[in-house]
Amino acid sequence: MTQAPDTEALLRERLAALAPRSIEIADDSAAHAGHGSAGKGGHYRLRIVSEAFAGKPRLARHRLVFDALGDLMHARIHALVIDAKSPEEA
Repeated sequence: MTQAPDTEALLRERLAALAPRSIEIADDSAAHAGHGSAGKGGHYRLRIVSEAFAGKPRLARHRLVFDALGDLMHARIHALVIDAKSPEEA
C-alpha cells in the first residue's frame, strides 16, 4: 500500500510549474488548533521567488499561485499566506 504524498510535497510539486528559484513553506496549522477550521485543511505560509512574477502586481502573482495549486486550495489547504517575489525583488 502506497502512502499519499504529504501536503508540503504536493505544494512543491504543483508550484514547480512556476519554475521557482526558491520556495519556503511553513506549516502554521498547530497555531490554529481549536479554531473553527481546525481539521479542515492546513494553514501554510509560502515564500516563492520566480521569474513568472516579474512585472506583475500582487493579485496577478497570487492568481498564478492559486492556479498552480488547483484543487489543493479546497482539499488540503484552508489558509495560505503568500509572499511571491521576482528574482529582482528577492
